Amino acid sequence: MNGKRRPALESLSGARVLTQLSREIETCTLCPELRSYCAEVALTKRRSYIDDVYWGKPVAGFGDPAARIWILGLAPAAHGANRTGRMFTGDRSGDFLYAGLHRAGLANQPTSVARGDGLALRDVWISASLRCAPPANKPTAPQLGRCARHLDAEWDALTNVRVLFCLGAIAWDAALALLARRGHSIPRPRPKFAHGAEAVVGARTLVASYHVSQQNTFTGRLTPAMLDLAIERAIERAAGVGRR
Repeated sequence: MNGKRRPALESLSGARVLTQLSREIETCTLCPELRSYCAEVALTKRRSYIDDVYWGKPVAGFGDPAARIWILGLAPAAHGANRTGRMFTGDRSGDFLYAGLHRAGLANQPTSVARGDGLALRDVWISASLRCAPPANKPTAPQLGRCARHLDAEWDALTNVRVLFCLGAIAWDAALALLARRGHSIPRPRPKFAHGAEAVVGARTLVASYHVSQQNTFTGRLTPAMLDLAIERAIERAAGVGRR
């Protein structure tokens, strides 16, 4: 995109840009192999969801268009967002994340089971480094590179964002790459991912957390208290409190 909005979005702003961008993402065909995989999962399904109609296509971001905190995840889960059509919705990762956001006052309810379930976010936008569910939950570098254009478009629309809250190392690297593409100088040495890590890049702050995957939450690598502390730090940085 060379730092510019796509022509179709030039005349729009704010929430209207995000609405139009959602339509573009849902019809994206930049990675045919991922579109095929998502469609295959939607046909074969998991036995426990055999009666569900799967979304089976790219998943757009959602939340508060005026958000100061942008939560960036890895990718839709094959039987989570790829089934429900909304990030971190319909799986245990979402249960963990939204419970934390609700405790922090950033979500009106602690669960996210389906689009249209009444969930509303305050001061938070949620999207992913990759918009299609990848096989084995492992995106490739070329896939992430092609999908980066959607992050660029969200950046243009989310003009109030002050904090990028990165769930996992892939999201952390995607956020740094995004800021570099937008003309910001990345600190040297390059900030490394770790739970609780922070990096100030221009007027934005990156805050890192382990991903809310079951692999982390079921083993205790990431606890509710750890997530709460990371979210609290993101809220403080968005308000201009603490490290600058």
